[in-house]
Parts: sequence; C-alpha cells; structure tokens
Amino acid sequence: MISCKIIKSVWLILVMSMILVFFSVPASAFDVFIGTSNPGTFSHFTGRLLERVINKQIKEINCKAVPASGDIHNLTNLSQGSLDIALIDSRMLHDAINKTGNFKFLDINYQNLSILVPLYDVPFTLIAGDNTGITKLDDLKGKRINVGAPLSLQRLSVETILTAKTWSKNNFSLVAEISDSQSQDTMAFCHGDIDAMIHVGVHPDPSLQQLFKLCKAKAADMNDNDIQSLVHRHPAFSKFTIPAGTYPSQTSDIITFGTQTLLVASKNLDEETVYAMLNAIYRSHKRLSNAHPSLALKKPDIKQTSYAGIKLHAGALKYFSGQ
Repeated sequence: MISCKIIKSVWLILVMSMILVFFSVPASAFDVFIGTSNPGTFSHFTGRLLERVINKQIKEINCKAVPASGDIHNLTNLSQGSLDIALIDSRMLHDAINKTGNFKFLDINYQNLSILVPLYDVPFTLIAGDNTGITKLDDLKGKRINVGAPLSLQRLSVETILTAKTWSKNNFSLVAEISDSQSQDTMAFCHGDIDAMIHVGVHPDPSLQQLFKLCKAKAADMNDNDIQSLVHRHPAFSKFTIPAGTYPSQTSDIITFGTQTLLVASKNLDEETVYAMLNAIYRSHKRLSNAHPSLALKKPDIKQTSYAGIKLHAGALKYFSGQ
C-alpha cells in the first residue's frame, strides 16, 4: 500500500509544478505567433532564436515559432490573421503581392502586409565540379546540370537564371531533376553524375564546406550583364558577394545574386508591439550574429519606400527613424 506521506509528496510536487507553469508567463501576456519553414531549415532556426529573444526581453508577450510547409502557407495565414509575423522570402512576397509565380491563380488578397525588417540574405550560388571548366555563368552551356525537384527553391532559382539568360534546357547536355532532400543532389555531384548545381541558402554553410573539401567543388561567378539587368529591374532580387576564404580553396570573392528573408507582419499589428519586438531583436544583435554570421542584422534604409513591393510597417518606421 502506498503511504500517505508519499501521496502527499507527489501531490505537493504537482501543485508546485502547476504554480511554476502558471507564473512562467504573466497573466497579461498576449500571444504572438511567428510563421517559419519546417524544422531543420534555417528559417525555423532563426524563428526559434527570435522567439527566445522576444520572450526574454518583453514580459508582456508570449512569442511562439510555428513551423509550416512554406511561404505560401505562411503568407496566407498572415493575410487572414492566423499568424502575427512570419519569415518570408522576398521573391515569394513579391509574387504574392503581384499575383505572379505560384500565386497567379490564388484568389487571396495579400495587400494588408508590411515589412518589419530584412533578416538575412539568401544567395543563389553556382557550384561547379573541379575539372568542368566552369568559372562563370556562361560556361554552363553544354554542361550537365541539376535544376532541382519540381516546385523547389532550387528549381525556381534555376528557372530565374534561364529566363534572364534566355536559355532553354536544350542549351545543356543533361538536365537532371535531383532533389536536395537527404543530400541527393550533392551525392550526384560528388559521384560525377552532374557538372554543376545551384545552392540556395545562407553562407557559410557546413554542408558546402564539406562539399568543397571532399568533392573538390568550387563556386562560380554569376556577375554578368543579364543577371545585373535582372537584379536592377526586379525588386525581390539583390546582388551579393561571398567573401574569399568562406570555403576551402576559395581564393577570391564570388559575385552572385539572390533573395532576402524578410520579417513580415500584418498592418493590423499595433505600432507599440512592433516597436518593442524590434527593440528586443536589435538589442540582441550580438547573440544573433554569434548564432550565425548571416544574422548580423542590418538596419533598413527608411528612405527606401518598399521591399519586394510593400512598405515598412508604421512601427518599424518609427523604430528605425529614431536610430
């Protein structure tokens, strides 16, 4: 038979646990949901960091990162009020606002969105084999390339490049559709099945460091007139530099382009909350940059009227105007 002392002890522990849980979040705190991509992605990693930073510094907010399948899901939930803020790719945001790309046939209004801050850059990096003779974008013609799985970010980035260069699949000796899931594309690259592929993501990337070291990969330059023209006319794209020494055997800067991941909110989110969250984020800039170099936050140019076609939130404009 269980003694009365044991029962009382267990009951006391349960009561104390309930008290601790109850008082861990102030009664007046309200929920703020951050939409991210799936667990394991850099988007989710960043969202969890922001969750911890905001919760630590703002007692009135209970922030929670909510993973989802991608930007379409998060943008739709943002526009309909199921999310408060979300990490969104600038290309996807531009397409949503302008009813292009994957949003062409979606009857959803995304005009109630606004920008809080650009969080990090997402370059498109051309990765080439050691003995392929590929040192610049034009060298891809006639080679074996991987365009990625249908509807993937790899595929979207390759299609963007092909359109800018007015190329078709006929310009290559082989066009593979190998997914980056479980490193299928990098295995094909290391086995010599393809000559080149596009990597979409932040730098430095540990998986790329291994690819450069073990499979003698190298990054090729994409700084040509066609790409410059694309970046100039399309507000979702930016020009980036991967500094020399970022990866093994990379002896010079690599010029490329890509998108940005933006922190996006509904215009209905009040100014005071946005101001407080941005203040918490920027006060934690060292913690963020220590977590990953790509999270060394930049302050947006408030003279720039929009990012990817939409304006800064009023709370963000108030915060950055005072900095």
